[in-house]
Amino acid sequence: MVDTEGMARIVDAARAKRPVAGRVPPTAFLILDTESVPDGRLVARVKYPGEDLTPEEAIAKAQAEARERSLTGSDFLPVTFQYPVAVCVVRVGADFRLQAVTCLDAPLFRPREIVKKFWLGVGLYRAKMVSFNGRGFDLPLLELAAFRYGYSLRDHVAASRNRYNGNHLDLMDWLSNFGAYRLAGGLDLLSKLLGKPGKMEVSGDQVYEMHRAGRHQDINDYCLCDTLDTYFVFLRTRVLSGDLTLEQESQLVREAHEWLTAKASELPQLRPYLANWGDWEPWP
Repeated sequence: MVDTEGMARIVDAARAKRPVAGRVPPTAFLILDTESVPDGRLVARVKYPGEDLTPEEAIAKAQAEARERSLTGSDFLPVTFQYPVAVCVVRVGADFRLQAVTCLDAPLFRPREIVKKFWLGVGLYRAKMVSFNGRGFDLPLLELAAFRYGYSLRDHVAASRNRYNGNHLDLMDWLSNFGAYRLAGGLDLLSKLLGKPGKMEVSGDQVYEMHRAGRHQDINDYCLCDTLDTYFVFLRTRVLSGDLTLEQESQLVREAHEWLTAKASELPQLRPYLANWGDWEPWP
Protein backbone atom coordinates (compact mmCIF):
# COMPACT_ATOMS: atom_id res chain seq x y z
CA MET A 1 0.00 0.00 0.00
CA VAL A 2 1.41 3.41 -0.98
CA ASP A 3 1.39 6.00 1.80
CA THR A 4 0.16 8.95 -0.28
CA GLU A 5 -0.57 11.04 2.81
CA GLY A 6 2.97 10.48 4.02
CA MET A 7 4.39 11.50 0.65
CA ALA A 8 2.27 14.68 0.74
CA ARG A 9 3.65 15.53 4.19
CA ILE A 10 7.22 15.11 2.89
CA VAL A 11 6.52 17.48 -0.01
CA ASP A 12 4.89 20.08 2.28
CA ALA A 13 7.82 19.94 4.70
CA ALA A 14 10.35 20.29 1.88
CA ARG A 15 8.50 23.30 0.46
CA ALA A 16 8.70 24.98 3.85
CA LYS A 17 12.51 24.79 3.64
CA ARG A 18 12.76 26.65 0.35
CA PRO A 19 15.19 29.60 0.32
CA VAL A 20 13.70 33.04 0.85
CA ALA A 21 12.80 34.70 -2.43
CA GLY A 22 15.34 37.32 -3.45
CA ARG A 23 18.34 35.66 -1.81
CA VAL A 24 18.74 32.78 -4.23
CA PRO A 25 17.03 32.69 -7.64
CA PRO A 26 14.28 30.09 -7.46
CA THR A 27 14.65 26.84 -9.34
CA ALA A 28 12.84 27.46 -12.62
CA PHE A 29 13.89 24.42 -14.66
CA LEU A 30 14.55 20.74 -14.01
CA ILE A 31 16.72 19.31 -16.79
CA LEU A 32 16.23 15.55 -16.83
CA ASP A 33 17.34 12.38 -18.52
CA THR A 34 16.54 8.73 -17.89
CA GLU A 35 17.92 5.31 -18.67
CA SER A 36 15.75 2.21 -18.70
CA VAL A 37 15.77 -1.53 -19.29
CA PRO A 38 13.08 -3.94 -20.48
CA ASP A 39 10.86 -5.61 -17.90
CA GLY A 40 11.20 -9.27 -18.86
CA ARG A 41 8.46 -10.41 -16.52
CA LEU A 42 6.01 -7.98 -18.12
CA VAL A 43 7.16 -8.88 -21.65
CA ALA A 44 6.55 -12.57 -20.92
CA ARG A 45 3.09 -11.93 -19.47
CA VAL A 46 1.90 -9.62 -22.25
CA LYS A 47 3.58 -10.93 -25.40
CA TYR A 48 4.11 -14.62 -24.68
CA PRO A 49 1.49 -15.84 -22.20
CA GLY A 50 1.52 -19.60 -21.77
CA GLU A 51 5.00 -20.05 -23.28
CA ASP A 52 6.69 -20.45 -19.88
CA LEU A 53 9.60 -18.17 -20.82
CA THR A 54 11.99 -16.74 -18.26
CA PRO A 55 12.24 -12.92 -18.19
CA GLU A 56 15.58 -13.10 -20.02
CA GLU A 57 14.18 -15.44 -22.67
CA ALA A 58 11.15 -13.20 -23.19
CA ILE A 59 13.34 -10.13 -23.70
CA ALA A 60 15.62 -12.00 -26.13
CA LYS A 61 12.63 -13.16 -28.17
CA ALA A 62 11.05 -9.70 -28.23
CA GLN A 63 14.36 -8.11 -29.21
CA ALA A 64 14.80 -10.58 -32.08
CA GLU A 65 11.31 -9.74 -33.34
CA ALA A 66 12.06 -6.01 -33.04
CA ARG A 67 15.24 -6.38 -35.12
CA GLU A 68 13.31 -8.16 -37.86
CA ARG A 69 10.78 -5.32 -38.06
CA SER A 70 13.30 -2.47 -37.80
CA LEU A 71 14.77 -0.83 -40.89
CA THR A 72 17.91 -0.01 -38.88
CA GLY A 73 18.22 -3.30 -37.00
CA SER A 74 17.29 -1.76 -33.66
CA ASP A 75 16.13 -4.18 -30.97
CA PHE A 76 14.90 -1.47 -28.58
CA LEU A 77 11.57 -2.37 -27.02
CA PRO A 78 8.73 0.18 -26.62
CA VAL A 79 8.64 2.46 -23.58
CA THR A 80 5.57 0.60 -22.27
CA PHE A 81 7.78 -2.44 -21.60
CA GLN A 82 10.56 -0.45 -19.88
CA TYR A 83 11.26 0.68 -16.33
CA PRO A 84 13.79 3.31 -15.18
CA VAL A 85 17.16 2.33 -13.74
CA ALA A 86 18.76 5.81 -13.73
CA VAL A 87 17.34 9.32 -13.56
CA CYS A 88 19.54 12.41 -13.35
CA VAL A 89 18.32 15.96 -12.81
CA VAL A 90 20.09 19.30 -13.22
CA ARG A 91 18.42 22.12 -11.29
CA VAL A 92 18.58 25.48 -13.07
CA GLY A 93 17.62 28.85 -11.67
CA ALA A 94 15.37 31.50 -13.13
CA ASP A 95 18.64 33.20 -14.16
CA PHE A 96 19.55 30.04 -16.15
CA ARG A 97 22.48 29.27 -13.85
CA LEU A 98 23.26 25.70 -12.89
CA GLN A 99 22.26 25.16 -9.26
CA ALA A 100 22.65 21.44 -8.55
CA VAL A 101 23.22 18.05 -10.14
CA THR A 102 21.37 15.08 -8.66
CA CYS A 103 21.48 11.38 -9.52
CA LEU A 104 18.41 9.90 -7.88
CA ASP A 105 18.79 7.14 -5.30
CA ALA A 106 22.54 6.89 -5.83
CA PRO A 107 24.34 4.61 -5.19
CA LEU A 108 21.54 2.05 -4.80
CA PHE A 109 19.55 2.97 -7.95
CA ARG A 110 16.34 1.21 -6.87
CA PRO A 111 13.63 1.80 -9.50
CA ARG A 112 10.82 2.32 -6.99
CA GLU A 113 12.86 4.88 -5.03
CA ILE A 114 14.10 6.60 -8.19
CA VAL A 115 10.52 7.15 -9.34
CA LYS A 116 9.34 8.23 -5.89
CA LYS A 117 12.15 10.77 -5.51
CA PHE A 118 11.62 12.14 -9.01
CA TRP A 119 7.95 12.91 -8.55
CA LEU A 120 8.49 14.27 -5.05
CA GLY A 121 11.06 16.66 -6.57
CA VAL A 122 8.65 17.72 -9.29
CA GLY A 123 6.05 18.47 -6.62
CA LEU A 124 8.58 20.34 -4.49
CA TYR A 125 10.07 22.66 -7.08
CA ARG A 126 7.10 23.06 -9.42
CA ALA A 127 9.60 24.04 -12.09
CA LYS A 128 9.38 23.55 -15.84
CA MET A 129 10.85 20.20 -16.86
CA VAL A 130 13.27 20.21 -19.78
CA SER A 131 14.29 17.10 -21.71
CA PHE A 132 15.44 15.85 -25.08
CA ASN A 133 12.74 13.55 -26.48
CA GLY A 134 11.12 13.49 -23.07
CA ARG A 135 7.63 13.82 -24.50
CA GLY A 136 8.19 10.65 -26.51
CA PHE A 137 10.10 8.65 -23.92
CA ASP A 138 11.30 10.00 -20.55
CA LEU A 139 8.00 11.41 -19.26
CA PRO A 140 5.90 8.43 -20.42
CA LEU A 141 8.49 6.16 -18.78
CA LEU A 142 8.19 7.99 -15.46
CA GLU A 143 4.42 8.39 -15.64
CA LEU A 144 3.93 4.69 -16.35
CA ALA A 145 6.28 3.88 -13.48
CA ALA A 146 4.12 6.06 -11.20
CA PHE A 147 1.11 4.11 -12.52
CA ARG A 148 2.92 0.87 -11.64
CA TYR A 149 3.71 1.97 -8.07
CA GLY A 150 0.53 3.97 -7.43
CA TYR A 151 2.11 7.41 -6.90
CA SER A 152 -0.01 10.56 -7.16
CA LEU A 153 0.96 13.05 -9.90
CA ARG A 154 -1.81 15.55 -9.21
CA ASP A 155 0.07 18.79 -9.92
CA HIS A 156 1.93 17.33 -12.88
CA VAL A 157 -1.19 15.97 -14.55
CA ALA A 158 -2.98 19.27 -14.11
CA ALA A 159 -0.12 21.18 -15.78
CA SER A 160 1.23 18.73 -18.34
CA ARG A 161 -1.55 17.91 -20.79
CA ASN A 162 -0.79 20.86 -23.09
CA ARG A 163 1.78 20.06 -25.76
CA TYR A 164 2.75 23.67 -26.38
CA ASN A 165 2.36 25.49 -23.07
CA GLY A 166 2.57 22.82 -20.38
CA ASN A 167 5.13 22.33 -17.63
CA HIS A 168 7.50 20.38 -19.89
CA LEU A 169 9.77 21.61 -22.68
CA ASP A 170 10.95 18.85 -25.01
CA LEU A 171 13.94 20.32 -26.85
CA MET A 172 13.72 17.80 -29.69
CA ASP A 173 10.07 18.68 -30.17
CA TRP A 174 10.85 22.40 -30.00
CA LEU A 175 13.82 22.32 -32.38
CA SER A 176 12.01 20.14 -34.94
CA ASN A 177 9.02 22.53 -34.96
CA PHE A 178 6.92 19.90 -33.17
CA GLY A 179 7.86 17.03 -35.44
CA ALA A 180 7.99 18.85 -38.78
CA TYR A 181 11.25 17.02 -39.56
CA ARG A 182 13.39 14.26 -38.09
CA LEU A 183 16.25 15.71 -36.07
CA ALA A 184 18.84 13.18 -37.27
CA GLY A 185 21.88 12.99 -34.99
CA GLY A 186 19.85 14.06 -31.99
CA LEU A 187 21.37 15.23 -28.73
CA ASP A 188 24.81 13.92 -29.68
CA LEU A 189 24.95 16.07 -32.82
CA LEU A 190 23.67 19.22 -31.09
CA SER A 191 26.08 18.78 -28.18
CA LYS A 192 29.07 18.38 -30.47
CA LEU A 193 28.04 21.46 -32.47
CA LEU A 194 28.48 23.32 -29.18
CA GLY A 195 31.82 21.68 -28.36
CA LYS A 196 30.35 19.56 -25.60
CA PRO A 197 31.21 15.85 -25.21
CA GLY A 198 28.05 14.22 -26.54
CA LYS A 199 28.32 10.44 -26.72
CA MET A 200 31.61 9.12 -25.40
CA GLU A 201 32.22 5.45 -24.60
CA VAL A 202 28.60 4.42 -23.98
CA SER A 203 25.43 4.58 -26.08
CA GLY A 204 21.84 3.80 -25.21
CA ASP A 205 21.77 0.42 -26.89
CA GLN A 206 24.38 -0.85 -24.40
CA VAL A 207 22.39 -0.08 -21.27
CA TYR A 208 20.51 -3.38 -21.02
CA GLU A 209 23.68 -5.49 -21.19
CA MET A 210 25.39 -3.15 -18.73
CA HIS A 211 22.47 -3.63 -16.37
CA ARG A 212 22.67 -7.40 -16.70
CA ALA A 213 26.36 -7.15 -15.83
CA GLY A 214 25.61 -5.13 -12.70
CA ARG A 215 27.21 -1.94 -14.02
CA HIS A 216 24.63 0.32 -12.39
CA GLN A 217 27.03 3.17 -11.62
CA ASP A 218 28.28 3.22 -15.22
CA ILE A 219 24.70 3.53 -16.46
CA ASN A 220 24.12 6.40 -14.05
CA ASP A 221 27.33 8.13 -15.19
CA TYR A 222 26.18 7.88 -18.81
CA CYS A 223 22.79 9.31 -17.83
CA LEU A 224 24.43 12.21 -15.99
CA CYS A 225 26.52 13.18 -19.02
CA ASP A 226 23.44 13.19 -21.26
CA THR A 227 21.65 15.41 -18.72
CA LEU A 228 24.51 17.92 -18.77
CA ASP A 229 24.53 17.92 -22.57
CA THR A 230 20.81 18.65 -22.45
CA TYR A 231 21.47 21.66 -20.21
CA PHE A 232 23.91 23.19 -22.66
CA VAL A 233 21.60 22.55 -25.61
CA PHE A 234 18.83 24.18 -23.58
CA LEU A 235 20.96 27.32 -23.09
CA ARG A 236 21.51 27.65 -26.84
CA THR A 237 17.78 27.28 -27.52
CA ARG A 238 17.22 30.18 -25.14
CA VAL A 239 19.52 32.25 -27.35
CA LEU A 240 17.29 31.33 -30.29
CA SER A 241 14.17 32.24 -28.31
CA GLY A 242 15.64 35.61 -27.26
CA ASP A 243 15.67 34.82 -23.54
CA LEU A 244 19.48 35.02 -23.52
CA THR A 245 22.04 36.89 -25.57
CA LEU A 246 24.99 34.95 -26.97
CA GLU A 247 27.25 36.80 -24.52
CA GLN A 248 25.06 35.78 -21.59
CA GLU A 249 25.05 32.17 -22.74
CA SER A 250 28.85 32.20 -23.01
CA GLN A 251 29.13 33.50 -19.46
CA LEU A 252 26.74 30.83 -18.18
CA VAL A 253 28.78 28.12 -19.93
CA ARG A 254 32.00 29.41 -18.34
CA GLU A 255 30.37 29.47 -14.91
CA ALA A 256 29.01 25.96 -15.41
CA HIS A 257 32.48 24.68 -16.33
CA GLU A 258 33.89 26.19 -13.13
CA TRP A 259 31.02 24.75 -11.08
CA LEU A 260 31.43 21.25 -12.52
CA THR A 261 35.21 21.36 -12.07
CA ALA A 262 34.73 22.21 -8.39
CA LYS A 263 32.24 19.33 -8.06
CA ALA A 264 34.45 16.72 -9.74
CA SER A 265 36.01 15.56 -6.47
CA GLU A 266 32.52 14.92 -5.09
CA LEU A 267 31.17 13.42 -8.34
CA PRO A 268 34.06 11.58 -10.06
CA GLN A 269 31.85 10.78 -13.05
CA LEU A 270 32.22 14.44 -14.05
CA ARG A 271 35.92 13.96 -14.80
CA PRO A 272 35.58 12.20 -18.18
CA TYR A 273 32.91 14.71 -19.16
CA LEU A 274 35.25 17.61 -18.40
CA ALA A 275 38.17 15.81 -20.09
CA ASN A 276 36.15 15.72 -23.32
CA TRP A 277 34.94 19.31 -23.01
CA GLY A 278 35.68 21.58 -25.97
CA ASP A 279 35.06 25.17 -26.92
CA TRP A 280 32.29 26.32 -29.21
CA GLU A 281 33.97 26.99 -32.55
CA PRO A 282 31.33 27.24 -35.29
CA TRP A 283 32.19 26.27 -38.84
CA PRO A 284 32.26 26.76 -41.81
